[in-house]
Amino acid sequence: MLSDRQEQILSYNGEVLIFHLSKAKCGEGTVNKTARLHVRRMVFDSDTKLFVQKSSGLFSMHGGHLGIEMVCCSCAADFRTGINLPCILMKKKGKNSVFKYFLLLLHNSNEFEPCLNFKLDYDLKEDIRLFTGPSVLWRHAQKLFYISPTTCTVLSAPIHLSSIQWAGDIENEGIIVLGVRTVCLPEGGDWQKLCSSDEAIWGSKFFGYSLENQKILSGTCFLPYAYSTVVSCVHVCKFNVLKSQFITSVVAVTHKNQLIWFQDGLPKDVCQLPYEEPYLIQIATTSGNNLFFIVSFASGDVCAVWKDSFQVAAKWEKVKSVLVDDFMGTGTEQILLVFGDRTNADILSSFRITDFGEINYSSEISCKEDAPVTAELQENGSLTIQALEARLQAGYTSVQKLQQHLVLKEKVLFESCRALINLVQEREHVLPTAEEEGLVSLWDDTENPFSSLNKETALASKDPEQIIENLWQRVVDDSLVIGVQITESLNLSLNDVSLSLVMDQDSTSFSPIRCQNKIVKLNKAFSAISISSCQIEPPTKKIKLDFHSKNYVKKEYHERSCKVLADGVKTFIAVTQLSPLLAFRNVRCTVLLHAKRRKHQDGVLQGNKKITLMCGKISLNLGDISSGKYSINLLNDNSTMEDVFAILGVSLKFSFHIVSSECTLTLVNMWLQEQMKCTSIKECPENMVCHKLGSLHGTVFNWNLKTPFKGNLTLFCRNKAVLFQCLHSLVNILPPNCKIKYQRLESKDILANQFVLALEKEMVTLRESFSAAESELGDNFISRYEAGKMVNSVAVASLLDNKQPMQQFRKELQCDQKQSTLGMNQTVSGNLYRGIALKMAEAQLNSDMIAWKLNNS
Repeated sequence: MLSDRQEQILSYNGEVLIFHLSKAKCGEGTVNKTARLHVRRMVFDSDTKLFVQKSSGLFSMHGGHLGIEMVCCSCAADFRTGINLPCILMKKKGKNSVFKYFLLLLHNSNEFEPCLNFKLDYDLKEDIRLFTGPSVLWRHAQKLFYISPTTCTVLSAPIHLSSIQWAGDIENEGIIVLGVRTVCLPEGGDWQKLCSSDEAIWGSKFFGYSLENQKILSGTCFLPYAYSTVVSCVHVCKFNVLKSQFITSVVAVTHKNQLIWFQDGLPKDVCQLPYEEPYLIQIATTSGNNLFFIVSFASGDVCAVWKDSFQVAAKWEKVKSVLVDDFMGTGTEQILLVFGDRTNADILSSFRITDFGEINYSSEISCKEDAPVTAELQENGSLTIQALEARLQAGYTSVQKLQQHLVLKEKVLFESCRALINLVQEREHVLPTAEEEGLVSLWDDTENPFSSLNKETALASKDPEQIIENLWQRVVDDSLVIGVQITESLNLSLNDVSLSLVMDQDSTSFSPIRCQNKIVKLNKAFSAISISSCQIEPPTKKIKLDFHSKNYVKKEYHERSCKVLADGVKTFIAVTQLSPLLAFRNVRCTVLLHAKRRKHQDGVLQGNKKITLMCGKISLNLGDISSGKYSINLLNDNSTMEDVFAILGVSLKFSFHIVSSECTLTLVNMWLQEQMKCTSIKECPENMVCHKLGSLHGTVFNWNLKTPFKGNLTLFCRNKAVLFQCLHSLVNILPPNCKIKYQRLESKDILANQFVLALEKEMVTLRESFSAAESELGDNFISRYEAGKMVNSVAVASLLDNKQPMQQFRKELQCDQKQSTLGMNQTVSGNLYRGIALKMAEAQLNSDMIAWKLNNS
């Protein structure tokens, strides 16, 4: 039966939602047939340090004489829009022990929307989960059941499990359920094989199951078999697939009251918990990028474990509920602890908000200075200090290693600069000995004068052509693409780099060949997948391709800088028309590279020296082209970086900014994979090539999702007709209110003018700020000087009346001079200083942003 009061609490976008179920009031002698579900949106008021009601809503349900109850509540994504919304599962007991369940969505307007309903002949009590859809998943009689708006009926998974440890939505894998099942002995199976397996030894098996793919995942990639019998709760921190292997990071609590961190299925660290019967793990990322594991216990106790030191940082008792969200609006998460018992009418009458840093607010009731609270604060302070000491020690060790690495790096850079200067100035460079570097030789130090002489001679007479790393060619439609890779040893000024093709024919009408030059920049950002205990996780690995404006040979090529690859190779490409070359039977061309080399003298840059290097020769004929010798293979597994450079070199680049206000942009990925038949390029997975037959075949896409509602789509296509076809197909699948904005590629001249104007504005802002400060200081000094002058005049008059000696006048004059000197060291007011700092920061941010665009254009 429905009790007089039922409450559930939930956090959503920094708000606290309080669901309250009650019976409708009615007169005496009448039967109450209506139940009402109330919701209150509470926000934290930083002035009063209390939660205040922002808005409220109401939903009426007809329950007759039977009861209606709240089962659970959570936040889940709506499959129609992709936006997370609060949802609550309700239960209504019907006749003949039939239970009716219905799921309600709460919109921002406080309106409830019934989105799912189903009937069962049993009561849901075990392992109930709400996730994306919204969908409901539960366990009954060691079987897994689920229902969603897309299925509209209850489905059963073909697996048996004794408990559900975790369920969640994982990118590219869908809904994953982690659980434990008991191993059953076969009636007529292979007894020896089963008895020797890990499942029979431990009596249970930990495994994963994908609802969408309907396949079982090995549990050993999460944690070993030995832990399947002792684990009571699991939380998956990271789940990636790399070369058909699972990369996982998992934390779990056990019946032994331990918190264990597993990396790729292996235990990495363990923490002994202060209470018994842990059942829930939550993760909070607070200010300073500090990560905490919040563990809840059946007794109502809660503790926080610091990820860096993996030690208990704080603990609390008699906690009613724990919520993790950005309640203060600072951009990072805080922990909300709700205290009290069920008899209190106001659920938020006693609470505490903390991020283990500057934020630490408590309600008046929980802030009373009684003995238990004081002891708890002292104990939490001691635990925090211990965790800080462990983290400080790890940080100190990391700093020592970093200092050693920096010293070694400075030595290498200094020696490299010396070697480079000597090479440019054509002077002999002698490497330091092992004794000078503090090294010990592992072999006998027998000097070979002939060997050292040969090395020095080879270094001094090194042919400039040896810097050419690779010369390649590709044919794309009616274009011939020539690529040159050079090593980093030559100091080239990339502002003046170009390629020329000179035919080895007697006819001079086609020598040299007119071609377009491009510089290809490949930036690689490396990252570590595993979690380190002494450093913050770097960003995920990315490979980024970027092309710049075209230029002919006769024009100067203006490029500010070119990124150097990790292996010290720079790539330059030239594109020319293929059909004029095919007029000859066999074409042989010499590839020349034109650049400027910086000239140094005594370590000072004196000027640039123009050089021309012969990169090699290329040959071309119709037979090779017909056989596909120089064709690109982006659609095969044998593709190379040269193929990527070639197809992008001849393509037109267009970039668009897509914004959706009401639904997420997951449809773009589906459009690329399903309608455009795109697959990732092996050499650069961020770029996808179109397999669709027709004119779109070979078009390259780059989809960069900034937020779930914003993203940048870059297309590399043969012509504008292909671009219009792609945009027409894209617009048809996007919502009507979705906005697509073309991003113009700004030229360097425009960016340079903007940069000059930004610097000028920065100088004007600085001058105006100094003028305002000078004016305020002058007014303050004059007022102080006039007051002091009046006092001094009275003192001088008294001295004249008393006819004191001249020494008294000299002392007064010295005091006046001292006061004038002190007037030069004045300070401005706090409001003026903050105004100056804000204006300067805005001006510098604008100029820095334009400088960054200019440097990367």
